[in-house]
Amino acid sequence: MRELICFVVVSFASASLFAQTLGGRAAYNFLKFPASPQLSALGGINLTNESNDVSLAFFNPAQLDSSMHTQMAANFNALYAGVKNVHWILAFRSKKLNTNFAAGILYFDYGTTQQTDASGNVEGLYRPRDFVVQVQASREYLNRWKYGVSLKFLASNYGPYRSSAIAADLGVLYRDTANFLQASIVAVNMGGQLKRYNPAEPEELPFDLQAGISKRLAKAPIRFSVTAHHLHRFDILYNDTLFNNDNGYENASTKKITLDKIFQHFVFATQILIGERVEVTAAYNILRGRELKVSNGGNGLTGFSLGAGVLFSKLQFRYARTYFQNNTAYNQIGLTMPLNKYFGLGSWGEKVGW
Repeated sequence: MRELICFVVVSFASASLFAQTLGGRAAYNFLKFPASPQLSALGGINLTNESNDVSLAFFNPAQLDSSMHTQMAANFNALYAGVKNVHWILAFRSKKLNTNFAAGILYFDYGTTQQTDASGNVEGLYRPRDFVVQVQASREYLNRWKYGVSLKFLASNYGPYRSSAIAADLGVLYRDTANFLQASIVAVNMGGQLKRYNPAEPEELPFDLQAGISKRLAKAPIRFSVTAHHLHRFDILYNDTLFNNDNGYENASTKKITLDKIFQHFVFATQILIGERVEVTAAYNILRGRELKVSNGGNGLTGFSLGAGVLFSKLQFRYARTYFQNNTAYNQIGLTMPLNKYFGLGSWGEKVGW
């Protein structure tokens, strides 16, 4: 118990120490991209959905489980304007160390862009890109607790501007299998830069303190999730006062405490399990819906996300569709495979370890 208490204390002491700025005012915001189709379908942020999908553990190390031994997830996404994204993660369990491990990468290629000087003269071409490489470990405590850590190396290359950083995620998860309940709290992106884009101007990482809970109904195949993010800061809606003033829109108050500001911290998700092979997911990210809303206009499906998965013993196939504006949605497809089913790496889960 002392080991778990020390981990929790260090996690949240570090969270306070590295409490950094929000998206739009921090570097490396590609870290918040939900590269996993299931995570996208769950609203972009989820810490507790009970699923044998190793890609969820990429964003919460405490979700890395022994049942994911030799499991590999691969997602290849073509985004707008020729942007390409690759997400890959592989997990294994060491029986000798009684520890689960994983390694993964998230990579963005933004295509080829002209490089110009301050006067607009073309100086050549360059390929901007971002990536993060990370390793993870998790362990169990007693029968209901798990804790995990992710260590990350980040790098960005925008022609003459390059930067790198190191960061860590720390998470704790509680699982009550008898009551179909999971709860977790995670501090993500704690760290600092190794190399700055501009040596005179340091940038901060997109730190976030998150907590969530999931509950499956005892007599129905339905699971509900509620996830809260940016718990270290109350007012999180990006308010572009210059744009609002120029276009006659009302600026949001930064002083009033309202229910709207409270609910902007939440993501709500539902997953329906159809037998043992099919899952259907729907979610609503309130902050995304508010930030991407067209002022003085309808919001439509902005902020909503949908997804489905077909789960076979040797392959999991998942699809997600996320709505960013009324007529703009993003589609994702991902595959998850247990390699030991293909290459005879050993028995599944706890029966074997490396």
